[in-house]
Amino acid sequence: MIAVHRPDLSVVLLCYRSENALIPHVEELKTHLLELNITWEIILVGNYDIGSNDKTPEIVRDLANQDSRLIALTKIKEGMMGWDMKAGLEHASGKVVAVNDGDGQFPSIDIGRIYKKLIDEDLDIVKTYRSKRDDGFYRFTLSTGYNFVMNIFFPKLSCRDINSKPKIFKAEAIKQMELISDDWFIDAEIMIQANRLNLKFAEISTQFEKLSARKSLVKPIAILEFLVNIFLFRLREWGLILKK
Repeated sequence: MIAVHRPDLSVVLLCYRSENALIPHVEELKTHLLELNITWEIILVGNYDIGSNDKTPEIVRDLANQDSRLIALTKIKEGMMGWDMKAGLEHASGKVVAVNDGDGQFPSIDIGRIYKKLIDEDLDIVKTYRSKRDDGFYRFTLSTGYNFVMNIFFPKLSCRDINSKPKIFKAEAIKQMELISDDWFIDAEIMIQANRLNLKFAEISTQFEKLSARKSLVKPIAILEFLVNIFLFRLREWGLILKK
């Protein structure tokens, strides 16, 4: 039997509609991963909407063809960000798994920072919180209100910034979770399940950059979506709705 060597780290990069902005971000990420002196792979999740003119799938495939450490996922989307993340996590084979956005708003150097903290302190999950933000008043207000409501409904989370990335996990930790969210709520669901499983967790600060390549994908309707999900997941944690 041929032994299968797992990489030390898998990075799931959520590339939806990133297009050409993805290319320098991937190159920068590769540079930082090489500095860690570990084995790694990058899962490029370039899923797309049917009928769209999104160039991301083609760019993702081209990048993967140039480097065997890159894996391209380019399927027709059946959900939003949560669906993409779960697809990437399913293909990640590393001993440690990180998730980040592919648009460059979260600095790729953070992958190395959170990886080292996870390993050095033997934690299950490490993520960032946005201590500095350049993404405008609308996103800042939405995020602040969301975190405030989350901590009211889930006071034991002790999480400063639910949606901040990158997030990194020991593979065994993420495998314990049964993630069901196909939408933006998956970041919150990860932290809810981490709390339920009593996983060892830490946050470090980061700076969130302005998005210039495209408009934000977080629309006003997301506010209602978040509120509905918060209520439903609170009922699940109380056992009033069966967990899937």
